[in-house]
Amino acid sequence: MKLFIVTCLKEYNDDVCKIFKAAKISVFSTAEVIGIKDNGALNLLEDWFASGDEKFDSLFTFSFTADENAEHAMELIKKYNEETGTNFPVRAFIVPVEKASY
Repeated sequence: MKLFIVTCLKEYNDDVCKIFKAAKISVFSTAEVIGIKDNGALNLLEDWFASGDEKFDSLFTFSFTADENAEHAMELIKKYNEETGTNFPVRAFIVPVEKASY
């Protein structure tokens, strides 16, 4: 069993759901999160008109799933990122689950 985790912008939610379905991951949870990117500019004049750190409406989607489903979903995420070429790629992680209560 694996924990498959995906983070993405809200705009990509439908695409991520399609990827989960294609990977045979039918049960998953999604939570809204605010992603923050701290660019840490060294020169304050560079950010003179900026309103502060960039914030993005994002989603955190995860599922406990079979190893092969997680691997398939990971490949689909990689392909999706290559095809879209966005500055905000979908991020995916596979985490092993050592024990479960069921």
